[in-house]
Amino acid sequence: MTDEPQKLPLTSHNITEDKLRILKEHFPEVFTEGNLIDWDKLRQSLGETIESEDPKERFGLNWPGKRNCFKAIQSPTTATLLPDRAASVDFDKTENLYIEGDNLEVLKLLQKSYLGKVKMIYIDPPYNTGNDFVYPDDYTEALKTYLEYTGQVDAKGRKFSNNTETTGRFHSQWLNMMYPRLFLARNLLREDGVIFISIDDGEVAHLRKVCDEIFGEENFVALFQWKRRSNADNRNQNNLSSDHEYILSYSKLSLFSFRGEMIDKSKYTNPDNDARGPWASIDLSGLATAQQRPNLHYPIVDPKTNISYPPNPNRGWSKSKPVIEKMIEEKRILFPKSPEGRPREKKFLNDLKTELTGFSSWLNSEKVGLTTTGTREVSDIFEIKAFDFPKPTSLIKEFIYQASTTPNDIILDFFSGSATTAHAVLALNAEDGANRKFICVQLPEPTRKQKADGTWEESEASRAGFQTISEIGMERIRRVITKLKEEGSANTKDSGKKSVKVKADQSKKEEAPSLGFESEIDQLTKNRKEENEPPRKPQDLGFRVFKLAPSNFPVWNGNIEKTKEAVEKALFEDQPTLLSSNALANTEEAILYEVLLKSGISEALANPNIKTETIAGKIVYIAEETAYYVLGKEHNLEVFNEIMRRSPSLVIAREMGFSGNDVLKANVHAGFKQMKDVSFQVV
Repeated sequence: MTDEPQKLPLTSHNITEDKLRILKEHFPEVFTEGNLIDWDKLRQSLGETIESEDPKERFGLNWPGKRNCFKAIQSPTTATLLPDRAASVDFDKTENLYIEGDNLEVLKLLQKSYLGKVKMIYIDPPYNTGNDFVYPDDYTEALKTYLEYTGQVDAKGRKFSNNTETTGRFHSQWLNMMYPRLFLARNLLREDGVIFISIDDGEVAHLRKVCDEIFGEENFVALFQWKRRSNADNRNQNNLSSDHEYILSYSKLSLFSFRGEMIDKSKYTNPDNDARGPWASIDLSGLATAQQRPNLHYPIVDPKTNISYPPNPNRGWSKSKPVIEKMIEEKRILFPKSPEGRPREKKFLNDLKTELTGFSSWLNSEKVGLTTTGTREVSDIFEIKAFDFPKPTSLIKEFIYQASTTPNDIILDFFSGSATTAHAVLALNAEDGANRKFICVQLPEPTRKQKADGTWEESEASRAGFQTISEIGMERIRRVITKLKEEGSANTKDSGKKSVKVKADQSKKEEAPSLGFESEIDQLTKNRKEENEPPRKPQDLGFRVFKLAPSNFPVWNGNIEKTKEAVEKALFEDQPTLLSSNALANTEEAILYEVLLKSGISEALANPNIKTETIAGKIVYIAEETAYYVLGKEHNLEVFNEIMRRSPSLVIAREMGFSGNDVLKANVHAGFKQMKDVSFQVV
């Protein structure tokens, strides 16, 4: 057999292989011939703590189709992401991404290059109302289904549909859509990462159980409650106004914590001119009964009046008697003028160990906005009602800030909608000088709605020329960038320029039309001493657009049914159709991004530092200093000899570049085999 160089896998990252590798590393004894698992031996290896149980009695959430969710997760995609320079802004320098495509396919494609790289995920998925939910109906043909849906190949019928209650699997269909996407999303989070998911009453209970299973019940962070409307809705038949939504939050591991809110320093004053500075009157009551904490139940005596103040029998005091006695000596106890009053602590601002308090799970609508805030923002940008019920940028900004994101962190939103998350990232960066990066993914869902009789109902957006929601999202980002450049953000033009001014009257924030740039800057940012700051890096005011498409290379679909008819159909019907649909996109740049993505180069789509160098007359792309990509059509030995001299870690060459010269390919392969710690692959 001829010794051939390794082929670059043209499918997405194989998650199952990763897990088998981990299992084999820890339990090699349970693997049998053929790399199969002996489950009885695995139970024995884990000891008596693992016992067989009746699956019917096992606690958890189950539904029809759940087994297929794992098939969807484990089924690799052969798709790629094509760069679209015309739709992008500042393509060569930006690290922000907007990806048009089915988010399940896109999440699979991001598994290699973005594994463990994302600090925060926010998504606002369809709420399963039965009207706005689209999904592919066959995970084994996800790419083909997507191409049919978007009109990129001929289709017998639209394979995306609304999820109505008449299907008989109303909740199941929604869970089948959400489960694999959340599973893959968790892989992308950093160890200190966190996800926020907007949801309403209809699916919040099911979503929480799914997240318990995927993220681990111990990694539940909070169920935030958001008052989304200011006035009650009296249109409901039962006369109940549903004014709230939820944001469900889970961390990747227990390493995550919120930044916290600044304390209200206005409560600290110094009416008695105490030399120790401003102070506040703090309750001394505890939280334990006498049976629980007897040492916290005792009378506090005012040494001046000898009045004795007994403890609350249900609460006691917050501090022990010796501590209180010392505080009395230091004049840190405030005694009431009336015997019926209660002693309180004199808490000094200078004694606080932190200026932060907890981030409340009850979201303040005056700060994070209402649904009408988001609607007004989009209407101000487009001068039409371009999108229904967008979230306000102030809500997303609050989570980005509270998630303790830092400059250069990645924020992912794979149900991007009108691109509120991208807007929020850009606006917050403009305020505090950071350069957080966004990745937005959106299905090109039509802006007009298909009625039951097959006809189409136009929307304001479609009449304005926006055919898909993804077009709205991209245009919103462009207009936000233009507005930021016009106004001059905190780190756009002048590195010493101050952040956008905070409105003095926050009560008027709801009425003032804006693009979201005037929202409140947190006190931690506001109180920075700018003279001690390092020079700010110019803000990234651009974004790269990529679009889901078939691979630039002939790729066999391993998910097809193993029958003669299915194989013949794939060989002679489907495959040529899929390949021809991408023929015009088969440029060297398109090939480069596919190879970068599938070879696992870190942040492959956003990395602006890919070097291009001419070596021995051939164009070579260099990533991460030691990864070399030779993608031209006519290779020579000299280019590979020079690359060998540079001690690469990875070399990928386009196979067609050898032009059938098997001797050249064999010599190059042999040369790299003799080198230590270098991988040579062909594609």
